[in-house]
Amino acid sequence: MFAGEAAYRDLGLDIVTYVPNGHPWQKAGRRVSPAHQRWEMTKLAVEDVPYFEASDVEVNRPGWTYTIDTLEMFPSDDEITLILGADAARGLPSWQRAEAVRKRVRIAIVPRPGDPRSDVDSLIEGWNYVWLDTPDVYLSGTMLRKRGRDGRSLRFLVREKVWAYIREHEVYRDGS
Repeated sequence: MFAGEAAYRDLGLDIVTYVPNGHPWQKAGRRVSPAHQRWEMTKLAVEDVPYFEASDVEVNRPGWTYTIDTLEMFPSDDEITLILGADAARGLPSWQRAEAVRKRVRIAIVPRPGDPRSDVDSLIEGWNYVWLDTPDVYLSGTMLRKRGRDGRSLRFLVREKVWAYIREHEVYRDGS
């Protein structure tokens, strides 16, 4: 939410759309939270923020979900900014049809401790990207899932309704 807010304000975006993965190909062989739970948490997270919305386009897509397939659903003249953490941006060259993704979007990168900008810059040279000006706060899905699996509180790290959903449905207790 923090990154979406920064991108919305700093880049003058019209709207920020959160798209939870259905079946993320880069996590093949690893346990992930069920898509329906990620969808429910996403809907709860964007509630009451008029310039945030949630899309279930990838959750409802069968098979592996690839960003390029989602991007191709938008009109070609839509200006799309893809918001990624520096850790995810490092992997852009390995994405399915990376060149098509590169040509289609501007990337807004959230700095992450442990991912020096110069390293990321060298990996995505030639891409249209900007670094978001955000405080050095390490908050990632991986970190949240680990805290949840360890039985540690996520309160104040996620929105209150999401925290309630995680507790009620024991989202991370099964090792996902």
